[in-house]
Order: sequence, then C-alpha cells, then structure tokens
Amino acid sequence: MKKTLKTLCIIAGAIVALPVLFIAFLTVAEYRPEKTEAAVFISQNGGLKPAQGETLTVVTWNIGYASLDAEQDFFMDGGKRVRPETDSYVKANLAGIRDYIADAGADAVLIQEADRRSYRSYYVNQAEALAGSFGGTAAFAPNFRCVFVPFPVPRFIGPVDSGLLTMSRFAAAGAERFALTVPFKWPVRIANLKRCLLVERIPVEGAGADLVLVNLHLEAYDDGGGREAQTRELMELLYREYRQGNYVIAGGDFNQNFPDIDEELYALKDTAYFKPGVLSPSDLEPLWRFAFDPLVPTSRLLNKPYSGDYGDSQLYAIDGFLVSPNVEIIDVRTEDAQFRYSDHNPVILKAALR
Repeated sequence: MKKTLKTLCIIAGAIVALPVLFIAFLTVAEYRPEKTEAAVFISQNGGLKPAQGETLTVVTWNIGYASLDAEQDFFMDGGKRVRPETDSYVKANLAGIRDYIADAGADAVLIQEADRRSYRSYYVNQAEALAGSFGGTAAFAPNFRCVFVPFPVPRFIGPVDSGLLTMSRFAAAGAERFALTVPFKWPVRIANLKRCLLVERIPVEGAGADLVLVNLHLEAYDDGGGREAQTRELMELLYREYRQGNYVIAGGDFNQNFPDIDEELYALKDTAYFKPGVLSPSDLEPLWRFAFDPLVPTSRLLNKPYSGDYGDSQLYAIDGFLVSPNVEIIDVRTEDAQFRYSDHNPVILKAALR
C-alpha cells in the first residue's frame, strides 16, 4: 500500500513538475531582440537606383505563411485548424504567390508572415524561395520566433520562425529591424510575436536623400492598446525620416481599417472574433496620406473556408500604405485575388518621388 502511494505521489509530482520545467525552458529560450538590429540580407543583387519623377510600383502582401488559402480556417478566428492537412497546400500557395509577384512587375515587394522554419507551414523556407525567384535585394526581419508554441492544446503550433520580407530591384544602403512595443506579459509573452518594422534605405539618384521603405505588421490579437502604441511608434519613425529629407513609403498589414470604407461591406458580423482598429487622417501630420483601395477587401476572417461570396464572409480593409508629402500617389488598388493563396489580397501602389 505504501509503495503504491509513493508511486502515485511520484507520478503526481512529475505531472506538476513537467509543465513548470517546460515553461522555465521557454522563458530561458525566449526571443529577446534589441531595440534596433541589423536585418538579415538573404540577397544583395539589386543594382538600380530610383530617380525623382520616376514611377515606382510597390506591392504589399500578407501571405499568411502560404498556409491560409481559401480552403482554410484558423483556430484564433473561430475556426479549428492550426495548419493545412498536407504540405502540398503550402507548396501550391507559395508557387501561386511567387508567380503573382513575378507578373506584377513590382520594383519593391513588402511581404508579411513569411515563414522560414515553422511546423505550421511544414518547414518550407518561404523567405528564401521568394527571394530566390525575385532576385535583386531581399532583407528579412523576424517577428515570431519560438522553439515551441504550446497552444492550442492538443494540436500545438509548435516551432515557429517567421517575419517580414522586403524585396526590391534597388541597391540598398542598409536594412534594420526596429522593435515595437510588446503588449503581452509573462508567460503569454514568451511564445508570442515580437512585432517590428523592417526599414530599408535606398539612395535616390542625384537627390542626396534616401527612399525609406518600411515593412510593417502591427498587433492583431491584443485588447487594442498594443496596436495603438505600435502605430504611434511607427508614425514617430516615419516623421523622423521625412524631417531628415528622405522619401518614405510604409506598407503592410496595419490590422486597422482604413478611413472612408464601405460600412456595409466591412461591417462586423460578430464582435467575438478579430476586431480591427480604425485609422484616421486626423492622426496624421499635414500632407501625409494613407494609400488604400476602399472598394476591394484586403483580408477575411478565418472562422471558416472562403465560400467565394463576399456577402457570406467577414471582411476587412486593413492592408495598404502610408506615404510622406514628397511622394506622389499615382494609383493604388487591391487585387481581387479571392483569397486564393492567402487570407489577404495584395495591394499595389504606383507612386513617384517628387
């Protein structure tokens, strides 16, 4: 009897100790980036320089780690899945994303949620694959690194290495990772995103100034306070660069609806799921402008697979650009890709440096 009781106590102790030890391990292994770090250059083959008056084409696209195509749902949005059923989905989506980028003829591409070595996308190195097919200059900044994400139980997200990827035809003078506010506390923080800005500097021909491309992906699943703090940090950096005489184009996933959008098309159907913030022109300094397409949604809620009907989906307009007063917006549109390869549609900006 005593031996049985002792055995039960040992088992009970192990059950309690193992999660504690695992959390301790994740705490020690937590990704802790510096405030400012050099970005990782995957390639540096860009040889061009932008010129004043030249029309530039810039694409921003949250590719959903090539795993959130029209057939998928996601547990954080009210769905059930953590990843696609097989790696064939990831490879097919990545091929479609690569082909679209090639056909777009972009001078620069700002990609969010590009995985390198993640269980959720079957360890396909998307950043390297896209950079290799695009050519030119490619810089990467991690914003989600964790040796093992122990959520949801029992279908874990597992190991994650993901981030922002900026590709361009131009010769970059440098690229940096700027850390943003992390709104989460321990222990949630240790296996969560560490949001950042990927800032690439490109000398402008004969101007004595740089074109500063800022790739961004702001907070999604906090109470809104983190997203607001990150937006302020973004604005501070952009204004500082402009005051130094540079041209600034910031693009990405703001996780906030742009102003003046169709309230019926983007009305919230259920506030229990993801609720974006709202961007306002009144928040900007004079002559700064958002560049977005109000007519075509840029993102959908992943509570279920996409039916092909906008009216049957929760839609958002949260991807686009913010440009400095010395950048002329010629055109901006969202590609109505019907969420074929990602839960986001790409947004294309045509602009000129004044």
